[in-house]
Amino acid sequence: MSEDKTEETIQSEEVNTEASEGEAIDVEIADAAPDNNDPTESQDSSEEEVLSNDPVTLTAEEHRTLTEEAAKAGANWDKYVRLNAEFDNFKKRAARDRQEAIRYANESLLETLIPTLDNFEMAMMAVETASADSIDSLKQGITMVHKQLKDAIKEAGMEEIDAAGQSFDPTWHEALSQQETSDVPEGQIVQQLRKGYKLRDRLIRPANVIVAKAASESPEEADS
Repeated sequence: MSEDKTEETIQSEEVNTEASEGEAIDVEIADAAPDNNDPTESQDSSEEEVLSNDPVTLTAEEHRTLTEEAAKAGANWDKYVRLNAEFDNFKKRAARDRQEAIRYANESLLETLIPTLDNFEMAMMAVETASADSIDSLKQGITMVHKQLKDAIKEAGMEEIDAAGQSFDPTWHEALSQQETSDVPEGQIVQQLRKGYKLRDRLIRPANVIVAKAASESPEEADS
């Protein structure tokens, strides 16, 4: 009886041993399985994110290159600002010079006409005190002033358009009427009523003229 009990005890111990080994195996398998809530793994991922946001480490050569490029960019910006300010000043100065040029464009011409104006005033004074014997001298003075005025405007580039005896040219002449005549060819200027003027090649005022037209035949000439 004691022997049977001993055998049962041994079998019970073997079963318990096998169960303990199975539990140990289960524990080892459970320990080997991945744990999504492992704090160590979460800490490693956080460290990777921090490292990814860290500034890039530059070498000494790269740092020197970036410093030089930044200095060049700053110098170019200063140069741009300075040139832009100079250009604005230039535009303002050019606009002011242009306005002054327009305002005082006739300064040189008027300066040449001042002596002529002086001579005209002296001629007017001479007319007031002139006697019958001094008419010839007064005429001579007016002729001199007239010549002086013509020389002044000619020096300024203005020329007379003398159309007398010329063929009619609508570029420089303005026909006020026509006159039948057989003395000159048709289309030729018979009489100049008023002189024209031009500034070099630009017309200022056309000459007013009368243009010749072929005379119509009389009834006697037509019958003959």
